[in-house]
Amino acid sequence: MRINDPVLVAQVTHAFHAYELALMADDIPAMDALFHDAPTTNRYGVGEVLYGIKEIRAFRKGRGGSPQRRLGRVAITVYGDAFATADAEFHREGNERRGRQTQSWVRFEDGWKVVSAHVSLEGSTS
Repeated sequence: MRINDPVLVAQVTHAFHAYELALMADDIPAMDALFHDAPTTNRYGVGEVLYGIKEIRAFRKGRGGSPQRRLGRVAITVYGDAFATADAEFHREGNERRGRQTQSWVRFEDGWKVVSAHVSLEGSTS
């Protein structure tokens, strides 16, 4: 298995940063387009546990915007030609606690999509 084909790493990196821009702009259609539209797509957040794209969409619509943050270190690894992970550190505005985000990406016919995501903050009990 080839790990980190440069072309695929560039594709996933582009998709990751497109998601980050959509998140900071609270662009729900753009965020939805980058998550796999399926009941098997899951997202664990700092205070929420969401199973399936319907729960993820309902959460986004009810949230009223995402907390602003700046990215720290980002590590993207592509395994083979259809699976990747993106691991990122971040800091929310006005809060220096480090946050962590992990995303699993799969390449489908319509592009790279998040199939699983997890967000946490240092010292968080959630």
